[in-house]
Amino acid sequence: MKVYIETYGCQMNEYDSEIIRAILDEADLESTDAPEQADVVLINTCAVREHAALRVVNRIHEIRRLPNGARLRLGVVGCMATGLKKQLGGNRRLPVDFFAGPDSYRRLPGLITTAAAEKKELYAAELSDFETYADIYPLRRGGVNAWIAVMRGCNNFCSFCIVPFARGRERSRSPRSITDEVRRLAADGFCQVTLLGQNVNSYRYEQHDFAALLREVSRIEGIKRVRFTSPHPKDFPLHLVEVMAEEPGICKHIHLPVQAGSDRILKLMRRTYTRSDFLTLVEKIRALIPGIGLTTDIIVGFPGETPGEFDETFSLLQEVEFDAAYIFQYSERPGTLAARKYADDVSGEEKSRRSVLLNALQNGISLKKKRARIGRIERVLVEQAGTRKSRAESQGHTDDNHLVILQEGNFTVGEMVDVRIHDATAHVLKGRPPL
Repeated sequence: MKVYIETYGCQMNEYDSEIIRAILDEADLESTDAPEQADVVLINTCAVREHAALRVVNRIHEIRRLPNGARLRLGVVGCMATGLKKQLGGNRRLPVDFFAGPDSYRRLPGLITTAAAEKKELYAAELSDFETYADIYPLRRGGVNAWIAVMRGCNNFCSFCIVPFARGRERSRSPRSITDEVRRLAADGFCQVTLLGQNVNSYRYEQHDFAALLREVSRIEGIKRVRFTSPHPKDFPLHLVEVMAEEPGICKHIHLPVQAGSDRILKLMRRTYTRSDFLTLVEKIRALIPGIGLTTDIIVGFPGETPGEFDETFSLLQEVEFDAAYIFQYSERPGTLAARKYADDVSGEEKSRRSVLLNALQNGISLKKKRARIGRIERVLVEQAGTRKSRAESQGHTDDNHLVILQEGNFTVGEMVDVRIHDATAHVLKGRPPL
């Protein structure tokens, strides 16, 4: 049988799809890039935001309308399989044959075989206290960067977030399993790795913390750059920043989700830090690594957020001047504390207005910071040949995670090059070989 996998959501889901491909390959199930040629379709899902869930539901119906849609076996895997299985399954409300949660991927070959033989809906969505897939080498498609999950699950239980319910509690992989995988990646030609976790600074295996792991990975021969995402501001250790400053292979970029600028809203979100705590942390990070790239996540329209509290978030962005901010409108997720306790009382129109204001502010900040780089020489890891506009161009990222379009040069994917920045938008830098 041929299996087609379609992935939605975050980098962790991309990594999970690579794990699934490895498991299916071991079971002699062939992958295909075309759903029209598939016997089995797996939709790897994200349940973090309502929009992602709606896209998946619509996609399920689209797949069933394909010429082969009536006969193929269709499975929903990933976060929606656990977090939203009651809404998705049962009573044949959706034409899905089986569900497999993030801790049940080893059961997929059996689910596929059983679903092909039986006309009943199958579930394998139990959460595990120990599953990390550390013994599975993901089946990747090649490229420059490789994702590696160093831990799974989350213990934070932020009131808006479904991840602990969809992915279970935190458990960390052994450092040995991670460094072995990185060495194999280097041998396979990958020159950058990104370490993943819902809260990577909570990583701990016996006496090994995340800073120690990051240092070990950065020193592996063949790996030019190491990135990580995402930490939590509540327990971000300054020792980690010191390691970043000391090790040239660790990229000088931190994605630090603040979510809101109001103390009352942060408390309702159960973020366990204050506005002042966050600003102090940013100040200390920038003192240790001047010029470090900082990005963040913001949620607008959290239940009860007043215009004045939104203004506090607006002013926080003005004060910090992030390199980029990913701004989302609050959407109620079934099963979360916020869904159970707080009315979703900020109108859709007001959420849209606030997100437009924040995006406009951030675009102005991003443009100013990028234009300040015009004339500078930047070191870029070439990640892709060709862009949407031109096959003659290439693209890559700076150490601090700014996207650069490389023009007027003959670059090779995987090489580190110096380019002079000659133009900038709010979202990209444009560079040429220095004269």
